Amino acid sequence: MTQVAAAILMTATLVVLTYRFSAAEGRAQEAVVAAPRPPGVVAFAPNAPQLSSIVVQTAHMETMPVSSPQSGRIAYDENHTTRISSPIAGRVLALHAEVGDSVKTGQALAELDSPELGTAEADWQKARADELRKQRALDRAETLFDGQVLARKDLEGAQADADQARSETRRAVLRMRNLNAANTQNGVFHLKAGLTGIIAERQINPGQEVRPDMTAPLFVITALETLWVLVDVPEQMAALLHAGQGAVVESDAWPGVRFSAKVDRVGILLDPGTRRIQVRCAVPNPQRKLKPEMFAKVSFLPDGAAVQAVALPNTSLFVEGRYNFVFVQTKPGTFEKRRVTLRRSEGDRSFIDTGLADGEQVVTEGAFLLTTEVGGDAR
Repeated sequence: MTQVAAAILMTATLVVLTYRFSAAEGRAQEAVVAAPRPPGVVAFAPNAPQLSSIVVQTAHMETMPVSSPQSGRIAYDENHTTRISSPIAGRVLALHAEVGDSVKTGQALAELDSPELGTAEADWQKARADELRKQRALDRAETLFDGQVLARKDLEGAQADADQARSETRRAVLRMRNLNAANTQNGVFHLKAGLTGIIAERQINPGQEVRPDMTAPLFVITALETLWVLVDVPEQMAALLHAGQGAVVESDAWPGVRFSAKVDRVGILLDPGTRRIQVRCAVPNPQRKLKPEMFAKVSFLPDGAAVQAVALPNTSLFVEGRYNFVFVQTKPGTFEKRRVTLRRSEGDRSFIDTGLADGEQVVTEGAFLLTTEVGGDAR
C-alpha cells in the first residue's frame, strides 16, 4: 500500500508541475502578443505576403509650377522638318525609302519617268541650237556691215534675232532648273531628300502618277531629336509665360517620366472662340521616346525664386475626416502613418507643405491595406 500511495503522490506532483509550467508559458506568450506597439505603426515579417502588394517610392523636392498642368499636343519641329513634293508630273518607277528610314541630304528617295521633263530638255536643246545659229548670223552681219556691204537696219535685225534667241535659251534653262533637271540620269528623274533626318510619312507607291499640284506631300522628313509641344493656355496665363521659360512635359505613353522643355514662343493672337493663346515649347527628345501627335501635359515653371516642395503621386494620399495621411516606410517592413498638409494638388500629383521630408520612403500603392492593419491610430 505504501508503495502504491507513493506512486500516486509522485504522479500527482508531476501533473501539477506540468500544468503550472504550461500556464506560465501561456501567460508569457500573451504578454508578448499583447505588448503595446507605437500608434500608427505597422510592422511585417520579412517574408510576409502583404509586402508584395506594397509599392514604395522616394519623395523628392520639386519646383512647383505656376499653374495646373495644361493639355498639349506633340508636333514636328518645323524648323527641322521638310515636306517633299514632285516638281514634275510623272509615273513612279521605283522607291528607295520607307517610313522610319534614316536619310541624308541629297539621298535618292524615288525614281520618276516624266514626259514633261523630256519635253523641257528638248525645248532647251532646240533653243540652244537656235541661239548658236542666230549668233553666227549676227557675226556675219557685223562683218558685212564693217565692209559697208550690209545696211544698218539689217544689222539691227540680226542683233534683235540673236537677243531673242538668247532669251529663249535662258527661259529653257530656268525651266530645266525648276524641274531639277540636275537630278536626271538616263532620262529618269531622281526625287531626293532635302534634309538629313527620318522618313516620318510617305504618300507614294510604285506605279503611281504624281503631279506638282498634289496637296499631300510625297515624303515628310524630320529630325525627331527635338519636338514641339503646342499648348493652348487660358488668356490670364499669357502674362506669366515668355520665351525661354522652363517647362515639364508628361505623356501617358511614359508614366512617371518627366521631360524638360522650354517655352519657344508665345502666340500673339487670341482664339476668340476658346479665349486661349497657343504656346509653343521645344522639348529635347534624344532617345526618341516622344512621338508626334501624342497628347501631353505641360507644367510651366516659375522664374526667379522658385518655390520648392515635396511632390508625391496622389495614390500615396488617403483621407480620414478632414485630414490627409500617407504611410512612410521607416525601415524595411515597418510603416508609419503620417499626417500631412497639402500646398497644392495638380493633375495626378500633390505638393506637400508639412509632414514629409525630402528623401523619405512613401507608400504609393497599398495604403488601403495598411489602413486596415493600423486601424484608426494617427500621428
